[in-house]
Amino acid sequence: MTPQSAYAKIKAMKKRSTTPVSKSFVVRGSLLVIAVLMIATAPAAFLGNPLKARDYDAEIQAVQRQIDEYTAQAARLADEADTLENKVAQYNYEKRIIQASLEKTQAEYDRLVAEIKENEKKIATNQQLLGKTMADMYVDDDISPLEMLASSDDIADYIDKQTHRSVIRDSLSDTIAEIKRLKAELEEKKAEAQDRIDDETQQRNLLAAKEAEQQSLLNQTKGQEAAYQKLSEEGKAKRRELERLQQIEIARRYAGSAGTAVPGDPGRGGYPNNLANSDYYNPLVDPWGMYSRQCVSYTAWKVYQKNGYMPYWGGVGNANQWPGNADAAGIARGSTPRAGSVGVIMAGQYGHTVWVESVNADGTINISQYNELNAGGAGWGHYSERYNVHPGTYDTYIYF
Repeated sequence: MTPQSAYAKIKAMKKRSTTPVSKSFVVRGSLLVIAVLMIATAPAAFLGNPLKARDYDAEIQAVQRQIDEYTAQAARLADEADTLENKVAQYNYEKRIIQASLEKTQAEYDRLVAEIKENEKKIATNQQLLGKTMADMYVDDDISPLEMLASSDDIADYIDKQTHRSVIRDSLSDTIAEIKRLKAELEEKKAEAQDRIDDETQQRNLLAAKEAEQQSLLNQTKGQEAAYQKLSEEGKAKRRELERLQQIEIARRYAGSAGTAVPGDPGRGGYPNNLANSDYYNPLVDPWGMYSRQCVSYTAWKVYQKNGYMPYWGGVGNANQWPGNADAAGIARGSTPRAGSVGVIMAGQYGHTVWVESVNADGTINISQYNELNAGGAGWGHYSERYNVHPGTYDTYIYF
């Protein structure tokens, strides 16, 4: 009985009372004492529910949606980062190929430059020789043919001198022409090499710019990914704190009336392994429309285990919706616990359900449950049991 109902009962008793003043004062005093005792022996949570006004479950849902969004964004950015890393690697690879070609072209260019310089030296040397020869010829031209003939041993010697002079002149002229032709050819090759150098340098610089751009995007993406991961972790911490505060609601109900939660049955009350081993934060939907490792999923399983049937209450399966669902389905319920019934705490956005294993001789009950914080394991989503629980801990019992 709640304090409010006890107080209402006292007021009603006072209104209905037709007891004269002469009625024994002891009787009226006894009624007051009984009412006070009823309030004093009620579970601690029934003395008011200061947390009920705050919708922890709605806040937790909102935080979880943020966490899911941040996680999805981080995953998307991780995929983008992988793509960008591949692009950076590709550009770097292409840049290395261009660089190798550029170095080869540069070596060819340097060789051509060296050959051109060498040919220029040859041209200069041969030009000097030709100049000397031409000078000698000019000197010889000052000698008359008669004088040259006179200085010659004979006609043949004269002819040899004339021929030799012409041959030397022609040979030097041909050599200079050939060297100039080779120089022009080398200059042309040098220009082509320079064009290739310019083109490959431009390609290399373009690839380097693209690589730098992709690297910058990669750094930004990784930074954004890290930021979303941080937001996700902050959201998880916030969610844990909200869950901890929300759990105070159930803890107050149990305070002083249910001892300590224990792991109990290693088989977790027969709860199916595929549900028991699922990820709490990425749960499965059980055959009755409940999320795995939640209190309602476990009690739905127990109802099915007992009766071979459990209504599908997906979409309206929160613990504090079960009494309304039961009423709509014509399933009886009441305030007296029975073995094989489901106890319901209505407080909070979702409430809490437990399975009544047995009723003790003193009226207390033994229960099994899922998803009491740090009961049966660290955190949420574990099986646990409680013994000698005050029956008033639960607002109603559903008799499936």
